[in-house]
Amino acid sequence: MSIEIGVILPTSTPDPDRPVLGDVRASARFAEQAGIDSVWSTDHLVASGPMLDSTVALATAAAVTDRLTIGYNVMLLSLRPSAWAAKQVASLQYVSGDRLVLGVGTGNPAHGDTAWRAAGLSYADRGAHTDAALRVLPGLVTGQRVELDDGTRVAIAPGATMPPVVVAGDGRAALRRAARFGDGWATIAAPPRRVAQRLAEIAELAAGHGRAPVRATVVAPELDADPARAAEQLAEYEQAGTERVILAPTGPDWQRDYEHAGALRAAYTG
Repeated sequence: MSIEIGVILPTSTPDPDRPVLGDVRASARFAEQAGIDSVWSTDHLVASGPMLDSTVALATAAAVTDRLTIGYNVMLLSLRPSAWAAKQVASLQYVSGDRLVLGVGTGNPAHGDTAWRAAGLSYADRGAHTDAALRVLPGLVTGQRVELDDGTRVAIAPGATMPPVVVAGDGRAALRRAARFGDGWATIAAPPRRVAQRLAEIAELAAGHGRAPVRATVVAPELDADPARAAEQLAEYEQAGTERVILAPTGPDWQRDYEHAGALRAAYTG
């Protein structure tokens, strides 16, 4: 199987009136038993609805599983000092046994700028801060001594293996960021043709940095409810250059969603 299927942990909600907040331990165990490849946690400080801390949630999922990939979907680096973000990433990579994927984004404007103001950081500069963090993160995570933007030299101990970085976003700045720093690119609900077009753009930009093309992660793809038909659609995504899909929750019943994801994986591999 060359395309992975992931699910989102019950740690947040797009609708404040219908919280999708459940037992992270039980959901992670269930996902692993269902044959799902990965579990993901959303990330924010002050969102439009309830949301658990992503690093705590992923550490919990890692502690009760052995095989699952765990991932940020996506970490907002611009809400954290770079050294602190590196400490979280390195620690999570260490305790999970190198099972982490670091999704990175700049934040959905729908949540507003409250989180940045609460953290004493600039919402307007979040893109630049993200780029600055991505420049130093590999060195920091792996325990090297790195000079930060203010001239401070610091090393994080213990170091860990730098996880794959998947850069999210469809704007030009995000595509340039994926080309320069990413090991992958993430998008929401894009059809296969759009995925292929964007990957071609990123590949052209990456060549300018002497970097290889990347593959895509598609969050909330529009798939048929029938697992057999959805498996055919996954084949189209794979041909377009997709390495992973992350299925969106349909409501508070995460177990039903995970059972569907497991059935889809079985149909695709069968």
